[in-house]
Amino acid sequence: MFGRVVLIVALCGAAVCAQQTRPPNIVLVFVDDLGGRDLGCYGNKVIETPHLDRLARRGVRFTNAYAAAPVCSPTRASLMSGRSPARTGITDFIPGHWRPFAPLRVPTNRTQHLPLEVVTPAEVLKARGYTSGYFGKWHLGGPQFHPDKQGFDRTVIRTGGGHFGTRTTPDLKLGKTDEFTSAIVDQAARFMTENKDGPFFAMLSPYMVHIPLQGPKDLVEKYGERTQPGEGRHHPTYAAMVEHVDRCVGRLLERIDKLGIADNTWVVVTSDNGGLVRRFSGDRTWVSTNAPLRSEKGSLYEGGIRVPLIVVGPGARAGVTCDEPVITMDLHPTFAALGGAPRSEGDGKSLVPLLTGKGGLERDALFWHYPHYHHHTPASAIRYGRWRLIVTWEDGAAQLFDLGADPSESRDLARTRGELVSELRKRLTAQLGDAALPVKNPDHDPEKAGRWGRHPSRR
Repeated sequence: MFGRVVLIVALCGAAVCAQQTRPPNIVLVFVDDLGGRDLGCYGNKVIETPHLDRLARRGVRFTNAYAAAPVCSPTRASLMSGRSPARTGITDFIPGHWRPFAPLRVPTNRTQHLPLEVVTPAEVLKARGYTSGYFGKWHLGGPQFHPDKQGFDRTVIRTGGGHFGTRTTPDLKLGKTDEFTSAIVDQAARFMTENKDGPFFAMLSPYMVHIPLQGPKDLVEKYGERTQPGEGRHHPTYAAMVEHVDRCVGRLLERIDKLGIADNTWVVVTSDNGGLVRRFSGDRTWVSTNAPLRSEKGSLYEGGIRVPLIVVGPGARAGVTCDEPVITMDLHPTFAALGGAPRSEGDGKSLVPLLTGKGGLERDALFWHYPHYHHHTPASAIRYGRWRLIVTWEDGAAQLFDLGADPSESRDLARTRGELVSELRKRLTAQLGDAALPVKNPDHDPEKAGRWGRHPSRR
Protein backbone atom coordinates (compact mmCIF):
# COMPACT_ATOMS: atom_id res chain seq x y z
CA MET A 1 0.00 0.00 0.00
CA PHE A 2 2.78 2.41 0.89
CA GLY A 3 4.55 1.66 -2.40
CA ARG A 4 1.35 2.46 -4.31
CA VAL A 5 1.00 5.75 -2.48
CA VAL A 6 4.59 6.70 -3.26
CA LEU A 7 4.09 5.79 -6.90
CA ILE A 8 0.96 7.93 -7.16
CA VAL A 9 2.70 10.88 -5.54
CA ALA A 10 5.69 10.47 -7.84
CA LEU A 11 3.47 10.33 -10.92
CA CYS A 12 1.52 13.38 -9.76
CA GLY A 13 4.76 15.21 -9.14
CA ALA A 14 5.98 14.38 -12.64
CA ALA A 15 2.71 15.66 -14.10
CA VAL A 16 3.02 18.92 -12.19
CA CYS A 17 6.60 19.28 -13.40
CA ALA A 18 5.56 18.73 -17.00
CA GLN A 19 2.81 21.31 -16.60
CA GLN A 20 5.24 23.82 -15.10
CA THR A 21 7.86 23.36 -17.81
CA ARG A 22 5.37 23.72 -20.67
CA PRO A 23 3.89 27.24 -20.71
CA PRO A 24 0.12 27.43 -21.03
CA ASN A 25 -1.73 28.48 -24.15
CA ILE A 26 -3.42 31.89 -24.03
CA VAL A 27 -6.56 32.82 -25.97
CA LEU A 28 -7.81 36.41 -25.91
CA VAL A 29 -11.22 37.37 -27.31
CA PHE A 30 -11.27 41.15 -27.67
CA VAL A 31 -14.82 42.11 -28.68
CA ASP A 32 -15.48 45.43 -30.42
CA ASP A 33 -17.84 47.79 -28.52
CA LEU A 34 -19.23 45.15 -26.13
CA GLY A 35 -20.81 47.07 -23.25
CA GLY A 36 -20.33 46.40 -19.58
CA ARG A 37 -23.94 45.24 -19.21
CA ASP A 38 -24.45 43.31 -22.45
CA LEU A 39 -23.99 39.78 -21.07
CA GLY A 40 -26.31 37.68 -18.97
CA CYS A 41 -23.62 37.14 -16.35
CA TYR A 42 -23.44 40.94 -15.98
CA GLY A 43 -27.17 41.27 -15.40
CA ASN A 44 -28.62 41.52 -18.90
CA LYS A 45 -32.17 40.14 -18.91
CA VAL A 46 -32.82 40.44 -22.66
CA ILE A 47 -29.81 39.03 -24.51
CA GLU A 48 -28.96 35.33 -24.16
CA THR A 49 -25.24 34.60 -23.76
CA PRO A 50 -25.10 31.02 -22.42
CA HIS A 51 -21.52 30.25 -23.45
CA LEU A 52 -20.02 33.36 -21.86
CA ASP A 53 -22.20 32.92 -18.78
CA ARG A 54 -20.92 29.36 -18.43
CA LEU A 55 -17.35 30.57 -18.91
CA ALA A 56 -17.84 33.10 -16.10
CA ARG A 57 -18.98 30.31 -13.79
CA ARG A 58 -15.76 28.44 -14.54
CA GLY A 59 -13.42 31.32 -13.75
CA VAL A 60 -13.07 34.88 -12.47
CA ARG A 61 -15.56 37.57 -13.50
CA PHE A 62 -14.34 41.11 -12.88
CA THR A 63 -17.05 43.58 -11.88
CA ASN A 64 -14.91 46.72 -12.10
CA ALA A 65 -13.02 46.14 -15.34
CA TYR A 66 -12.25 49.16 -17.51
CA ALA A 67 -11.05 49.87 -21.01
CA ALA A 68 -8.02 52.14 -21.23
CA ALA A 69 -10.06 54.55 -23.39
CA PRO A 70 -13.67 55.03 -24.51
CA VAL A 71 -12.82 54.22 -28.16
CA CYS A 72 -10.96 51.46 -29.94
CA SER A 73 -7.48 52.45 -31.18
CA PRO A 74 -6.09 53.87 -27.90
CA THR A 75 -7.34 50.86 -25.96
CA ARG A 76 -5.83 48.49 -28.51
CA ALA A 77 -2.52 50.36 -28.40
CA SER A 78 -2.58 50.08 -24.60
CA LEU A 79 -3.19 46.34 -24.81
CA MET A 80 -0.29 45.90 -27.20
CA SER A 81 2.11 48.16 -25.30
CA GLY A 82 1.06 47.86 -21.67
CA ARG A 83 1.06 51.66 -21.54
CA SER A 84 -1.72 54.17 -21.02
CA PRO A 85 -3.03 56.24 -23.95
CA ALA A 86 -1.48 59.35 -22.37
CA ARG A 87 1.92 57.65 -22.67
CA THR A 88 1.51 56.01 -26.08
CA GLY A 89 0.26 59.30 -27.52
CA ILE A 90 -2.58 57.44 -29.26
CA THR A 91 -5.53 58.99 -27.44
CA ASP A 92 -8.23 58.82 -30.12
CA PHE A 93 -9.27 56.24 -32.66
CA ILE A 94 -7.18 56.35 -35.83
CA PRO A 95 -7.27 58.87 -37.45
CA GLY A 96 -9.73 60.57 -35.07
CA HIS A 97 -12.75 62.86 -34.96
CA TRP A 98 -12.52 66.55 -35.81
CA ARG A 99 -14.81 69.48 -34.97
CA PRO A 100 -13.14 72.48 -36.65
CA PHE A 101 -15.38 75.08 -34.99
CA ALA A 102 -15.65 73.65 -31.46
CA PRO A 103 -14.48 75.68 -28.44
CA LEU A 104 -11.29 73.61 -28.22
CA ARG A 105 -8.76 72.45 -30.77
CA VAL A 106 -8.00 68.90 -29.75
CA PRO A 107 -4.64 67.17 -30.13
CA THR A 108 -4.01 64.64 -32.87
CA ASN A 109 -2.51 61.24 -32.17
CA ARG A 110 1.27 61.32 -31.83
CA THR A 111 1.33 58.59 -34.49
CA GLN A 112 -1.50 57.20 -36.59
CA HIS A 113 -0.19 53.69 -36.08
CA LEU A 114 1.30 51.47 -33.41
CA PRO A 115 5.05 52.17 -33.55
CA LEU A 116 7.07 49.11 -34.53
CA GLU A 117 9.33 49.56 -31.53
CA VAL A 118 6.42 48.74 -29.20
CA VAL A 119 6.94 45.31 -27.65
CA THR A 120 3.66 43.45 -28.01
CA PRO A 121 2.50 40.44 -25.98
CA ALA A 122 3.34 38.26 -29.00
CA GLU A 123 6.93 39.51 -28.95
CA VAL A 124 7.21 39.08 -25.19
CA LEU A 125 5.92 35.52 -25.38
CA LYS A 126 8.03 34.56 -28.39
CA ALA A 127 11.05 34.33 -26.09
CA ARG A 128 9.23 31.50 -24.30
CA GLY A 129 8.62 29.59 -27.50
CA TYR A 130 5.11 30.79 -28.25
CA THR A 131 3.58 30.82 -31.71
CA SER A 132 1.11 33.71 -32.01
CA GLY A 133 -1.90 34.36 -34.19
CA TYR A 134 -4.03 37.48 -34.66
CA PHE A 135 -7.47 37.26 -36.26
CA GLY A 136 -9.81 40.21 -36.73
CA LYS A 137 -9.90 43.95 -36.39
CA TRP A 138 -6.54 45.71 -35.88
CA HIS A 139 -7.10 49.48 -36.34
CA LEU A 140 -3.53 50.37 -35.40
CA GLY A 141 -2.15 51.38 -38.78
CA GLY A 142 -1.85 50.21 -42.38
CA PRO A 143 -0.16 47.13 -43.84
CA GLN A 144 3.37 48.23 -42.86
CA PHE A 145 2.18 48.27 -39.22
CA HIS A 146 -0.02 45.16 -39.22
CA PRO A 147 0.43 42.53 -36.48
CA ASP A 148 2.64 40.36 -38.70
CA LYS A 149 5.21 43.15 -38.19
CA GLN A 150 4.64 43.00 -34.41
CA GLY A 151 5.53 39.40 -33.55
CA PHE A 152 2.40 37.57 -34.72
CA ASP A 153 3.16 34.54 -36.87
CA ARG A 154 -0.28 34.04 -38.42
CA THR A 155 -2.67 36.92 -39.14
CA VAL A 156 -6.01 37.61 -40.79
CA ILE A 157 -6.90 41.31 -40.64
CA ARG A 158 -10.12 43.12 -41.43
CA THR A 159 -9.36 45.85 -43.98
CA GLY A 160 -12.86 47.15 -44.76
CA GLY A 161 -16.56 46.54 -45.21
CA GLY A 162 -19.34 45.58 -42.82
CA HIS A 163 -20.00 42.27 -41.11
CA PHE A 164 -20.85 40.39 -44.30
CA GLY A 165 -18.55 40.21 -47.31
CA THR A 166 -15.79 41.83 -45.26
CA ARG A 167 -12.49 42.62 -46.96
CA THR A 168 -9.47 40.96 -45.35
CA THR A 169 -5.70 40.57 -45.61
CA PRO A 170 -4.96 37.91 -46.69
CA ASP A 171 -8.09 37.76 -48.80
CA LEU A 172 -10.53 35.17 -47.42
CA LYS A 173 -12.82 35.89 -50.39
CA LEU A 174 -15.87 36.34 -48.19
CA GLY A 175 -19.10 36.53 -50.16
CA LYS A 176 -22.14 38.67 -49.41
CA THR A 177 -23.55 36.03 -47.07
CA ASP A 178 -20.24 35.20 -45.34
CA GLU A 179 -20.01 36.76 -41.88
CA PHE A 180 -16.63 37.99 -40.65
CA THR A 181 -16.64 36.92 -37.00
CA SER A 182 -17.59 33.37 -37.96
CA ALA A 183 -14.82 33.35 -40.55
CA ILE A 184 -12.10 34.41 -38.12
CA VAL A 185 -13.29 31.84 -35.58
CA ASP A 186 -12.65 29.24 -38.29
CA GLN A 187 -9.19 30.69 -38.84
CA ALA A 188 -8.40 30.77 -35.11
CA ALA A 189 -9.67 27.21 -34.67
CA ARG A 190 -7.39 26.03 -37.48
CA PHE A 191 -4.46 27.89 -35.91
CA MET A 192 -5.06 26.26 -32.53
CA THR A 193 -5.37 22.83 -34.12
CA GLU A 194 -2.07 23.23 -35.95
CA ASN A 195 -0.37 24.44 -32.77
CA LYS A 196 -2.14 22.26 -30.20
CA ASP A 197 1.17 21.00 -28.85
CA GLY A 198 1.82 24.64 -27.95
CA PRO A 199 2.42 26.92 -26.48
CA PHE A 200 0.39 29.40 -28.51
CA PHE A 201 -1.09 32.86 -28.05
CA ALA A 202 -4.23 33.44 -30.12
CA MET A 203 -5.99 36.80 -30.23
CA LEU A 204 -9.45 36.91 -31.74
CA SER A 205 -10.75 40.43 -32.37
CA PRO A 206 -14.33 40.31 -33.75
CA TYR A 207 -15.66 43.38 -35.53
CA MET A 208 -19.02 42.67 -33.92
CA VAL A 209 -20.75 44.25 -32.02
CA HIS A 210 -19.64 47.49 -33.69
CA ILE A 211 -22.11 49.17 -36.06
CA PRO A 212 -23.36 48.73 -38.78
CA LEU A 213 -26.29 46.84 -37.29
CA GLN A 214 -26.09 43.54 -39.14
CA GLY A 215 -26.67 40.10 -37.71
CA PRO A 216 -27.71 36.53 -38.51
CA LYS A 217 -31.29 36.44 -39.77
CA ASP A 218 -32.53 33.83 -37.27
CA LEU A 219 -31.27 35.85 -34.30
CA VAL A 220 -32.57 39.16 -35.63
CA GLU A 221 -36.01 37.59 -35.98
CA LYS A 222 -35.75 36.08 -32.51
CA TYR A 223 -35.05 39.42 -30.84
CA GLY A 224 -37.52 41.26 -33.05
CA GLU A 225 -40.19 39.48 -31.02
CA ARG A 226 -38.63 40.60 -27.70
CA THR A 227 -37.44 44.17 -28.10
CA GLN A 228 -37.84 47.19 -30.35
CA PRO A 229 -35.47 50.10 -31.07
CA GLY A 230 -35.80 52.99 -28.65
CA GLU A 231 -34.26 54.82 -25.75
CA GLY A 232 -33.28 52.50 -22.91
CA ARG A 233 -33.64 49.34 -25.01
CA HIS A 234 -31.46 47.07 -27.09
CA HIS A 235 -32.05 47.21 -30.81
CA PRO A 236 -33.08 43.67 -31.89
CA THR A 237 -30.23 43.50 -34.40
CA TYR A 238 -27.74 44.59 -31.74
CA ALA A 239 -29.05 41.90 -29.39
CA ALA A 240 -28.65 39.39 -32.22
CA MET A 241 -25.04 40.49 -32.74
CA VAL A 242 -24.19 39.99 -29.06
CA GLU A 243 -25.67 36.49 -29.03
CA HIS A 244 -23.84 35.70 -32.27
CA VAL A 245 -20.53 36.64 -30.62
CA ASP A 246 -21.50 34.35 -27.75
CA ARG A 247 -22.12 31.52 -30.23
CA CYS A 248 -18.71 32.13 -31.78
CA VAL A 249 -17.00 32.02 -28.40
CA GLY A 250 -18.85 28.76 -27.78
CA ARG A 251 -17.40 27.32 -30.99
CA LEU A 252 -13.92 28.40 -29.91
CA LEU A 253 -14.31 26.77 -26.49
CA GLU A 254 -15.64 23.59 -28.10
CA ARG A 255 -12.53 23.37 -30.28
CA ILE A 256 -10.28 23.84 -27.25
CA ASP A 257 -12.11 20.99 -25.49
CA LYS A 258 -11.91 18.70 -28.53
CA LEU A 259 -8.17 19.32 -28.82
CA GLY A 260 -7.75 18.18 -25.22
CA ILE A 261 -5.90 21.36 -24.22
CA ALA A 262 -8.49 23.03 -21.94
CA ASP A 263 -6.54 22.12 -18.79
CA ASN A 264 -3.53 24.09 -20.03
CA THR A 265 -5.24 27.01 -21.76
CA TRP A 266 -6.14 30.44 -20.42
CA VAL A 267 -9.16 32.11 -22.00
CA VAL A 268 -9.73 35.84 -21.58
CA VAL A 269 -12.80 37.71 -22.87
CA THR A 270 -13.14 41.49 -22.73
CA SER A 271 -13.92 44.59 -24.85
CA ASP A 272 -12.13 47.65 -26.19
CA ASN A 273 -14.63 50.21 -24.82
CA GLY A 274 -18.15 50.61 -23.49
CA GLY A 275 -21.26 50.09 -25.54
CA LEU A 276 -22.72 52.46 -28.11
CA VAL A 277 -26.13 53.75 -27.02
CA ARG A 278 -27.06 55.89 -30.01
CA ARG A 279 -25.49 56.83 -33.31
CA PHE A 280 -24.52 60.52 -33.27
CA SER A 281 -24.84 60.86 -37.04
CA GLY A 282 -27.14 59.69 -39.80
CA ASP A 283 -30.52 58.48 -38.59
CA ARG A 284 -29.51 58.68 -34.89
CA THR A 285 -30.55 55.06 -34.35
CA TRP A 286 -30.89 53.85 -30.76
CA VAL A 287 -28.49 50.90 -30.54
CA SER A 288 -28.31 49.66 -26.95
CA THR A 289 -28.34 50.65 -23.30
CA ASN A 290 -25.59 50.57 -20.67
CA ALA A 291 -28.02 51.17 -17.80
CA PRO A 292 -27.51 51.61 -14.95
CA LEU A 293 -24.15 52.97 -16.12
CA ARG A 294 -24.13 56.53 -17.42
CA SER A 295 -23.49 57.45 -21.05
CA GLU A 296 -21.72 55.42 -23.71
CA LYS A 297 -18.73 54.83 -25.93
CA GLY A 298 -16.82 58.05 -26.59
CA SER A 299 -17.37 59.31 -23.04
CA LEU A 300 -15.39 58.98 -19.81
CA TYR A 301 -18.50 58.27 -17.76
CA GLU A 302 -18.79 54.65 -16.62
CA GLY A 303 -20.86 53.60 -19.62
CA GLY A 304 -18.04 54.60 -21.97
CA ILE A 305 -15.24 52.65 -20.31
CA ARG A 306 -16.69 49.87 -18.15
CA VAL A 307 -16.33 46.51 -19.91
CA PRO A 308 -16.81 42.82 -19.19
CA LEU A 309 -13.72 40.81 -18.25
CA ILE A 310 -13.86 37.05 -17.77
CA VAL A 311 -10.73 34.95 -17.21
CA VAL A 312 -10.50 31.15 -17.02
CA GLY A 313 -7.38 29.04 -16.82
CA PRO A 314 -5.24 26.50 -14.97
CA GLY A 315 -4.88 27.65 -11.38
CA ALA A 316 -7.55 30.35 -11.63
CA ARG A 317 -10.30 30.45 -9.04
CA ALA A 318 -13.63 29.12 -10.30
CA GLY A 319 -17.00 30.86 -10.03
CA VAL A 320 -15.52 33.94 -8.38
CA THR A 321 -16.36 37.61 -8.83
CA CYS A 322 -13.58 40.14 -8.29
CA ASP A 323 -14.41 43.74 -7.42
CA GLU A 324 -10.86 45.08 -7.77
CA PRO A 325 -10.67 47.88 -10.39
CA VAL A 326 -8.57 46.67 -13.33
CA ILE A 327 -7.79 48.10 -16.76
CA THR A 328 -6.69 47.07 -20.26
CA MET A 329 -2.97 47.71 -19.62
CA ASP A 330 -3.03 44.96 -16.99
CA LEU A 331 -3.37 42.27 -19.65
CA HIS A 332 0.12 42.85 -21.06
CA PRO A 333 2.02 41.95 -17.85
CA THR A 334 -0.58 39.28 -17.07
CA PHE A 335 0.17 37.43 -20.30
CA ALA A 336 3.89 37.77 -19.65
CA ALA A 337 3.46 36.30 -16.17
CA LEU A 338 1.29 33.45 -17.39
CA GLY A 339 3.86 32.59 -20.04
CA GLY A 340 6.80 32.83 -17.64
CA ALA A 341 8.31 35.70 -19.65
CA PRO A 342 9.93 38.83 -18.21
CA ARG A 343 7.56 41.78 -18.35
CA SER A 344 8.56 44.98 -20.05
CA GLU A 345 8.18 48.39 -18.46
CA GLY A 346 4.61 49.60 -18.58
CA ASP A 347 1.63 50.99 -16.68
CA GLY A 348 -0.25 47.75 -16.01
CA LYS A 349 -0.21 45.25 -13.16
CA SER A 350 -0.29 41.49 -13.52
CA LEU A 351 -3.71 40.10 -12.60
CA VAL A 352 -2.29 36.71 -11.64
CA PRO A 353 -2.55 37.37 -7.88
CA LEU A 354 -6.25 38.18 -8.31
CA LEU A 355 -6.83 35.19 -10.57
CA THR A 356 -5.24 32.73 -8.17
CA GLY A 357 -6.41 34.39 -4.96
CA LYS A 358 -2.84 34.72 -3.72
CA GLY A 359 -2.67 38.50 -3.41
CA GLY A 360 -3.88 41.87 -4.61
CA LEU A 361 -2.63 44.75 -6.73
CA GLU A 362 -0.31 47.42 -5.34
CA ARG A 363 -2.30 50.26 -6.88
CA ASP A 364 -4.81 52.73 -5.52
CA ALA A 365 -5.93 54.64 -8.62
CA LEU A 366 -6.74 54.34 -12.33
CA PHE A 367 -6.49 57.17 -14.88
CA TRP A 368 -7.97 58.07 -18.27
CA HIS A 369 -7.17 60.78 -20.80
CA TYR A 370 -9.55 61.39 -23.69
CA PRO A 371 -8.98 64.99 -24.88
CA HIS A 372 -11.35 64.64 -27.85
CA TYR A 373 -14.90 65.36 -28.92
CA HIS A 374 -17.04 62.30 -29.50
CA HIS A 375 -20.16 61.46 -27.49
CA HIS A 376 -19.00 63.93 -24.86
CA THR A 377 -16.62 66.84 -24.43
CA PRO A 378 -12.81 66.41 -24.06
CA ALA A 379 -12.01 65.13 -20.56
CA SER A 380 -9.67 63.26 -18.26
CA ALA A 381 -10.56 61.15 -15.23
CA ILE A 382 -9.28 59.30 -12.18
CA ARG A 383 -10.78 56.52 -10.10
CA TYR A 384 -9.53 56.40 -6.52
CA GLY A 385 -11.20 53.69 -4.47
CA ARG A 386 -14.92 54.28 -4.78
CA TRP A 387 -14.42 57.87 -5.99
CA ARG A 388 -14.39 59.02 -9.62
CA LEU A 389 -13.33 62.51 -10.67
CA ILE A 390 -13.92 63.72 -14.23
CA VAL A 391 -12.35 66.98 -15.45
CA THR A 392 -13.80 68.50 -18.62
CA TRP A 393 -11.36 70.64 -20.56
CA GLU A 394 -13.75 73.16 -22.12
CA ASP A 395 -14.38 74.80 -18.74
CA GLY A 396 -11.91 73.02 -16.43
CA ALA A 397 -14.82 71.95 -14.23
CA ALA A 398 -14.63 68.81 -12.12
CA GLN A 399 -17.36 66.30 -11.33
CA LEU A 400 -17.03 63.93 -8.37
CA PHE A 401 -19.00 60.72 -7.98
CA ASP A 402 -19.19 58.11 -5.23
CA LEU A 403 -19.47 54.89 -7.23
CA GLY A 404 -20.17 52.88 -4.11
CA ALA A 405 -23.40 54.74 -3.43
CA ASP A 406 -24.06 56.07 -6.93
CA PRO A 407 -22.90 53.71 -9.70
CA SER A 408 -25.03 55.66 -12.20
CA GLU A 409 -23.00 58.85 -11.58
CA SER A 410 -26.16 60.86 -11.11
CA ARG A 411 -25.11 62.95 -8.08
CA ASP A 412 -22.16 65.30 -8.49
CA LEU A 413 -20.51 65.80 -5.07
CA ALA A 414 -17.76 68.19 -6.19
CA ARG A 415 -19.22 71.21 -4.36
CA THR A 416 -19.47 69.40 -1.04
CA ARG A 417 -16.12 67.57 -1.14
CA GLY A 418 -13.75 70.34 -2.15
CA GLU A 419 -10.66 68.93 -0.43
CA LEU A 420 -11.06 65.55 -2.09
CA VAL A 421 -11.60 67.19 -5.49
CA SER A 422 -8.40 69.18 -5.03
CA GLU A 423 -6.42 66.08 -4.02
CA LEU A 424 -7.68 63.98 -6.92
CA ARG A 425 -7.16 66.79 -9.41
CA LYS A 426 -3.53 67.08 -8.31
CA ARG A 427 -3.01 63.34 -8.72
CA LEU A 428 -4.62 63.42 -12.15
CA THR A 429 -2.47 66.34 -13.27
CA ALA A 430 0.70 64.61 -12.07
CA GLN A 431 -0.25 61.40 -13.87
CA LEU A 432 -0.94 63.19 -17.16
CA GLY A 433 2.55 64.66 -17.15
CA ASP A 434 3.34 66.03 -20.61
CA ALA A 435 0.34 64.42 -22.30
CA ALA A 436 -1.16 66.52 -25.09
CA LEU A 437 -4.08 68.71 -23.99
CA PRO A 438 -6.74 70.63 -25.94
CA VAL A 439 -6.15 74.34 -26.46
CA LYS A 440 -8.43 77.26 -27.21
CA ASN A 441 -9.64 77.13 -30.80
CA PRO A 442 -9.07 80.39 -32.73
CA ASP A 443 -11.70 79.25 -35.26
CA HIS A 444 -14.41 78.66 -32.68
CA ASP A 445 -17.86 79.49 -33.98
CA PRO A 446 -20.78 78.80 -31.59
CA GLU A 447 -23.21 78.37 -34.49
CA LYS A 448 -21.02 75.73 -36.15
CA ALA A 449 -19.50 74.17 -33.01
CA GLY A 450 -21.31 70.86 -33.39
CA ARG A 451 -20.31 70.27 -37.01
CA TRP A 452 -17.89 67.54 -37.93
CA GLY A 453 -15.05 68.19 -40.35
CA ARG A 454 -12.41 66.22 -42.19
CA HIS A 455 -9.59 65.25 -39.84
CA PRO A 456 -6.22 66.81 -40.78
CA SER A 457 -4.63 63.36 -40.88
CA ARG A 458 -6.91 62.34 -43.75
CA ARG A 459 -5.58 65.04 -46.07
